[in-house]
Amino acid sequence: MLLGKVGLLAQHISDDELLAVVVPIYIVVVIVMIVAQWKLFSKAGKPGWASLVPIYNTVVLLEIVGRPTWWILLLLIPCTAPIILVIMAVDLAKSFGKGGGYAVGLILLGIVFFPMLAFGSAQYEGPSAASD
Repeated sequence: MLLGKVGLLAQHISDDELLAVVVPIYIVVVIVMIVAQWKLFSKAGKPGWASLVPIYNTVVLLEIVGRPTWWILLLLIPCTAPIILVIMAVDLAKSFGKGGGYAVGLILLGIVFFPMLAFGSAQYEGPSAASD
């Protein structure tokens, strides 16, 4: 019975009303992630503005975690990109003194864990991959 009522409610919401809700939420999420990445870059001794430049921000992130910049080419290959992103998340967590559990949080709930890493007490300890 409840499912039927939810279906009826959904029928009364127009596309414009849905966009009026979704677009502002999306904009807030994007701004939060940009600010968090800016702060994260600054904590790691990199220029914060680099978070605003597409592709270059990935190069800087690779430098922060200690991976070679040619890995950006691996991110362009659809089969390898998810694996590389997971490795980068683990390396990022380790670079800030966090463990594998935090890396899982970065992967699955980045909107929460990236700002926590950026604005929390975690300090940059250097590129974790460089010590491997």
